[in-house]
Amino acid sequence: MSILSFPPVADLVARAFAKLADRQKPADPGFPVQTEEISIPTRHGDVRATLYHPPTGTTPAVHVNAHGGGYVAGKPALDDALCRHLATHARVVVVNTSYALAPRRRFPVPVEQLHDVLTWAASDERDWDGGKLTVGGQSAGGALAAGAARLAWETGGPTLALQVLHYPPLDLVTQARDKHSPLGRKAVIAPWMSEIFDTAYIPDRTRRGHRLASPAWGENADGLAGIAPALVITAELDRLRAEAITYARKLDVAGSLVEHHDVTGADHGYDLLGIAPGAAQRTYDLIAAHLRRATGG
Repeated sequence: MSILSFPPVADLVARAFAKLADRQKPADPGFPVQTEEISIPTRHGDVRATLYHPPTGTTPAVHVNAHGGGYVAGKPALDDALCRHLATHARVVVVNTSYALAPRRRFPVPVEQLHDVLTWAASDERDWDGGKLTVGGQSAGGALAAGAARLAWETGGPTLALQVLHYPPLDLVTQARDKHSPLGRKAVIAPWMSEIFDTAYIPDRTRRGHRLASPAWGENADGLAGIAPALVITAELDRLRAEAITYARKLDVAGSLVEHHDVTGADHGYDLLGIAPGAAQRTYDLIAAHLRRATGG
C-alpha cells in the first residue's frame, strides 16, 4: 500500500489536482444554443447547473448530464460541447449539473444529489416533458449516472428512458494496477491517479464494494431486471474498459442493454483530450441518436 492510500495524503493531492483541472478550458462549443444558469435543490444542498435549450417549438424531452473528474475535480463547463451537440441533434433540454466533489463531500453524496436532480427534472412543474427523462455522464459522471439510475429503480422513480454510461469507472474494489491497458504506463488513467481519486472519494476500503459505488463488482450487477435501458460506451485502450464491459454484459442478461459500443483506438477521456480525432463527433452522434429513439424525438 503506497502513501497515496492514506486519506490525508490523498485528500491533499486531490485538492491540488482539482485546482489544476479547474484551469482546463472547454472544447470549442460548436453549436449556438440558448443556455441558462440555474440552481437545483438536493438533500445535500443546492447544486449549480446549466440548461441547454434545443432549437424546437415542441415540448422537449430532458437529459441530465454529469461531468467527469475522478469524483474530485471537473466542472459542468467541460462537457459544454457534448451538451450543445445533444441539445441540437437529440432535440432535448440538457441539464448539465454539478455535484459535490471529494474530499469535501464524499460517497454517497454525489450519487444522491444526481438522483435528486433527476427527481427535480421529472417534475410536472418544468418547461419540458419530465416523463421523457434520460441520464448520462462521462468517466466519474458515468458511474454517478449508473448509481442514480439504480436508486431510481430501487426507490420507484423517477422513470428513466435511458442511461448513458460513457467510459465509467464501475469497480472501485479492484486496484487500478490490476486493470489492464494495452498502453501500459502511457494510459491516461495511471494507477496512482485512481488510488488518489478512490481514497478521496471513499476512504474506507470496505465501503468501495457498495452497489452504488462499484456497480460492476462481484454480485452487485446480478438481478437488475427492470433497471433503466442502458447505452454503455467504452474506449478500446482504457484501463477501465473491462469493468464497463462486465456491467454491460450483466445489463444484457437483465434485458436492459440497448447497446455496448467500443470506441476503437481511443483511451479514457478521448473526446475531451482530442487524442482520437473524429471519434468524439461519431460518439456524440451515437448518443444523440439513442436519446431520440428513447424519448421518441
